[in-house]
Amino acid sequence: MAIRRILKYGEQELREPSKEVTKVSRKIQDLVHDLLETMYNAQNGVGLAAPQIGVNLRVFVIDVRETENVLDPIVFINPKIIKLSGSVVSSEGCLSFPDVYSDVKRAANVMVKAMDVKGRSFVLEAKDGSLLSRAIQHEFDHLNGVLFIDRCEDVDFTDQELAKHNLPKIQQDKLIRE
Repeated sequence: MAIRRILKYGEQELREPSKEVTKVSRKIQDLVHDLLETMYNAQNGVGLAAPQIGVNLRVFVIDVRETENVLDPIVFINPKIIKLSGSVVSSEGCLSFPDVYSDVKRAANVMVKAMDVKGRSFVLEAKDGSLLSRAIQHEFDHLNGVLFIDRCEDVDFTDQELAKHNLPKIQQDKLIRE
C-alpha cells in the first residue's frame, strides 16, 4: 500500500479511456488500497479514480462519510451506469484540479452496477442530487477520460478559475452539452 501521486489537469493520461478489469486479483486489491490511502491523504477528496494516479483501469473509490472519524469507503470495479434521471447543478471540485471549483450539471439520480474489492457484483442507487450521486458520476467520467470541467455551466468563469491556478484553459472540443 502506498500514497500515489495524483495527476494534475493537463497530463494526457487523464483523457484516456480506461480498460476493463479482467480479474479482481491481489494487484487490483492493492490498487484499491492505494486509491483509498491516496484519497484519504489528500484530505478533502470524496472520490478517486485509477486514471488519476496513472493507472488505466476501470476502478474508483468513494467515501462520502458524514463524520470525521468513521471511514465508509465504497469500491467500484468495472462500473456501469444503468439509469440516470433528473438533473441538478452544483459546485464540484477534483483532486486533479487543486482548489478549482465550478458549477456542473449532473443527473440527480443514478443507478450503477459494479463489483466490489472481492469481485462481488452489486447495484447501488443514489438519489436527489446527493453527494454520492454526484461523486459516482464524477468518478465514472474519469474512467472515460471526461473531466468535470467538460460539463461546466459557465466556461468563462471556469477558465478564470483555471488561470488562477496556472492550469490550462478548457478544451472547447471536450465540452459536453446535454
